[in-house]
Amino acid sequence: MAKTMELRVVAPEGDVYKGQVSRVSLPGSKAPFVVLPDHAPIISSLEAGTIGYTTTAGQSGSIEIGGGFVEVRANTITVCTE
Repeated sequence: MAKTMELRVVAPEGDVYKGQVSRVSLPGSKAPFVVLPDHAPIISSLEAGTIGYTTTAGQSGSIEIGGGFVEVRANTITVCTE
C-alpha cells in the first residue's frame, strides 16, 4: 500500500481543503518545494501562489493562496493561509 499524507488547508473562514494526498507542491518564501510521504518535519512561510496536490486516487488539484505558513509533521501537512 502506498504511503499517504493528510493535507489540511485552513483560512480564517474555516477549512478550504482536507483530504488524503500522495504529493503536495508549495510556494515557499525562498523557493517552491515538494512534500512526499515521510518528509522531514518542517515549518515554512509561504508566498502568494498555488498549492498543487495529487490525491491518493491519482487526481490532481490546486488551491490559490495569498501567502501563509505550513507545518509538515508525521505525514500531516497543515497550511494556514489568508
